[in-house]
Amino acid sequence: MTRAVHVPYTVEQDEDGVWCAHAQLRPGVGANGEGATAPAAIADLREALTGLIDEFGIPDELILTIDVA
Repeated sequence: MTRAVHVPYTVEQDEDGVWCAHAQLRPGVGANGEGATAPAAIADLREALTGLIDEFGIPDELILTIDVA
């Protein structure tokens, strides 16, 4: 089974040149990712979000696509 969870996020570079990605999974539950590049920050954010989804489950507020084989 495949699940696609669409989570809006932002990416910006801080004053030290580090790229930061931020996403809000649900009110009060957010995740951050950092990296030397924007793609690295997004990959770090993806890992953090995966952990939050494993811990808190998929929020009803998000779009969920399920492929069943």
